[in-house]
This record gives sequence, C-alpha cells and structure tokens, in this order.
Amino acid sequence: MKPDLLQRRERALGPAYRLFYDQPVHLVRGEGAWLFDAAGKRYLDCYNNVASVGHCHPHVVGALSRQAATLNTHTRYLHENVIAYAERLSATLPDELSVCMFVCTGTEANDLAVRIARAVTGNDGILVTEDAYHGNSTTVYQMSTEEYPAAERPGWLEAVEAPCSYRGRFRDPGPASALEFAGLLGPAIERLADRGHRPAMFLTDNIYSSNGVLTPAPEYLAEAYRRVRAAGGLAVADEVQSGLCRLGDHYWGFQDAGVVPDIVTMGKPLGDGHPLAAVVTTPAIAERFARKHHYFNTFGGNPVSAAVGLAVLDVIEREDLLKNVHDTGAGLADGLRGLMARHALIGDVRGKGLFYGVEIVRDRETREPAADQAARVREHLRENGVLLGTSGPGNNVIKIRPPLVFNREHAALLLEALDLALGSL
Repeated sequence: MKPDLLQRRERALGPAYRLFYDQPVHLVRGEGAWLFDAAGKRYLDCYNNVASVGHCHPHVVGALSRQAATLNTHTRYLHENVIAYAERLSATLPDELSVCMFVCTGTEANDLAVRIARAVTGNDGILVTEDAYHGNSTTVYQMSTEEYPAAERPGWLEAVEAPCSYRGRFRDPGPASALEFAGLLGPAIERLADRGHRPAMFLTDNIYSSNGVLTPAPEYLAEAYRRVRAAGGLAVADEVQSGLCRLGDHYWGFQDAGVVPDIVTMGKPLGDGHPLAAVVTTPAIAERFARKHHYFNTFGGNPVSAAVGLAVLDVIEREDLLKNVHDTGAGLADGLRGLMARHALIGDVRGKGLFYGVEIVRDRETREPAADQAARVREHLRENGVLLGTSGPGNNVIKIRPPLVFNREHAALLLEALDLALGSL
C-alpha cells in the first residue's frame, strides 16, 4: 500500500467508512477466486459473494463492454436485454414469482419491498430478526437491527430472536426448536398492535448471516410465513446473501424450506460486481401496487446491467456452478468439522453450500464468545494469503462466503490455512 493512501482516504472519505483488517489490503486486480494486491501478493478470496461467478469473469466483462459500447439508457424505452433478463431471472424462481422490478442495490430492493408491502396490505408494521442487516437507506437501516440502536427503533418496527439453536433460548436444532422460534412472531405481532401497527411484512435473509450464519430447520420459515400472513402481512425473502446458488441445493435460499415468499429481494451477486439488484413478486401483488404507485429507477435495469445479469446466468448454467457449490460445500463442511475435532476453540460449525460460520469460543461448555481469538485467526489468514471475515452478535464467528467458482482445491487451501491459524493461538 502506498504510504499516503490511507491518509488520503481518511481525508477524502471521512471517518464513517471502515476498512477490513488491522493492516488494510490494497487490492488492484482479481481473477476467479483470487485477488492481488499492489505488491503482487495473491490472496484466496473466501469472503466475497459480490463477485459471484468469480472476479472479472471474461464472459461477464465481455457482455458489459459490448453493451456499454453500443447503448445504455433506462427502462422507459424498450430493450431486448431488459425483458430477456427479467424472463430468465424469474424462470429460476417458483412460477408464482414472475414480475421483476429492477434496482441497483440490495438496499434499494428492500426499500422497494417495504413500499410494495405497505401499499398492498394497507399496514405499516415491519417484522425482522434481531442482529440482522438489510441495507442502509433511512428506512431499511432502521430495520437493520445489527447496527441501528434498539432504543431508537421506530414504533412500526418489531424484531424477533433469530432461530439460533446454538445460542438462542431454544437449543434443539430440529423442527421443534424451529417451530418455537417461529412462534415468537405471535407476541411480536401483538406488541406491534399495542403500539397501533399491523404487520405489512416479515423480512428474513434466510442464511441469517449477521446472526452468525444460521440454517434453521425448514419448519421455521413455513410457520413464520403462516403467522405473518394470518396477521395480514406479506412474507419477504432477502436473498442478497443466501441466493443465486449460494446454498448449493437450489438457486434461492428460501427454496430449502419448501416455501414461496410473496416478494423476493436480490442484490449484488446478480451482477458479479456490477451494481444490479431486483425485486421479484407475483402478478397480483404487482398489479395492486401499480394501482397506487408508478415505479421508475434511472439506472435500475438499464441495458448494460441487464447484459451483465444475463451473462452471470450464462456462466452459472455453462459451468454448472450449482453442482460445484453443492459438491465443494460438502467437502468444505467435512473439513471444517474435522478442524472442530482438533481445535477446542471451535464451538460450532454452521451453514451449507459455500456459506459457513465457524464459531470461536473460549470454552465449549460456557460457549463464551472469543472475539479476540476470531480476529487473530482472521488476521493470521490475511497474512498468509486468505481473506475472510468475522460476524455474529459477538463478532466471534468466522464467516466463509467465497465466490461460486471456489472449488475443492481452493477449499483444501483454506482448510490448511485455517488449521495453521487456529494452531497458532
């Protein structure tokens, strides 16, 4: 890193921005599952779902550059790319979900979902899980309970405990615990009513990343959806992190639970690093929303973005990335559980596909979070050419979320480096 680059950043961007790692990494190039810094050092990227089909995939870069050199406008003109992308994207979802509304970010997608849900239901209450993150617009940031102060939450917001069978009040990892966690929506809906609000929607990210990477039994979403719909609200799946083949069995995380949401929000993985996001819903909900509101977004769904989105879907299909995620993820899971057997610092391993949380604890009996040790593991890995992050309410969960092209050889490198990092403590 250039000596003055950090100082220039601090002056130009201000103190609200944050960097990863104690020693910031100055990246200049990416290729597949690899990143390279200004000194030429190579890092295995085990963190970025943004570059979903790999950094700078040539098919995606080619599609972007060709369309950018031809035309870029917006959705108030007809364009084949935009329509074709909406058709192909919705084809990956259950038949009921067939109407696409394009935005640029996951934040915008969740913000639009709030508008739709409130317009369609006539209610204004929002239900989320504790310690969740859904974006950074004014409304959606208030719904991001990971960061927004609990004492300042608006009256229309209610949060329920996330379905964590490792740390939560219900410790059975099976269906019984999932149903008990879903049952917490009942009292939450009553608390909203006491403040004069009825639920417009319940929003979950379906891998509960900020909660420490949770994969509850399918009964959780099924029962949660039943309860919110019975109260007059809509079920909304935030698939920014769990979607686009990330969990290895389906394109979208909610499909693991055998449910169909009323609205699905999607974000950064759609564009492999290009700002592309979407809201997908049913024709009936879209029609009811349109009775009250028009929708337009200057950049959302432009022809270049649509070309990128189409190219990403091409790569997923041509390279059979869903199978790669499933197969690589299964081997990675076995390896992580093997590390748990050797290292007492690991209290739990959670996740599936190419999304895992490794919980670092001081003591397996007390389950006391070990945030300092988790940070030291993260920094040791960075020093040795592996990039990943930490997450969870105690910031003690090693978060593993590599690009979808991450393969068995990459997984072996990660496991070896993680073994050395844990052994160094």
